[in-house]
Amino acid sequence: MPEFEGKNQDGETINSKNLIGKKLVIFFYPQANTPTCTVEACNLSDNYSKLEKAGFQLLGLSGDSVKKQKNFHSKYDFPYDLIADEDHNIINKFGVWQEKTTFGKTYMGIVRTTFIFDEEGICEKVIEKVTSKTAAAQILE
Repeated sequence: MPEFEGKNQDGETINSKNLIGKKLVIFFYPQANTPTCTVEACNLSDNYSKLEKAGFQLLGLSGDSVKKQKNFHSKYDFPYDLIADEDHNIINKFGVWQEKTTFGKTYMGIVRTTFIFDEEGICEKVIEKVTSKTAAAQILE
């Protein structure tokens, strides 16, 4: 796992070094409070007890500000942290800032991707084709 440090929805610093020791899911999403991102985040929240029972800790990450992450987190009462990465430092380390095409228009943005790490911080799985409605099931497969 790339080393990183970022602020969560409460402005607290989250350091990747402190995430070692438990299985970790980091899910990158394009933008807080957008329809597809909300479906994904809520699916993970709705299935949080199953994920926790399987030994996972969760961390959501986007290029939004701490304020936007706080709003998103509070609105849906997520049981996991959301990291704000406005400068794209973490996003670039994970390689999820890529060229995208929507309705024939090409632009740079976050590609919805989920990384699953073991207790040692070794990547076990990368889900590149995340299905928002079944994101938790994809992780638990």
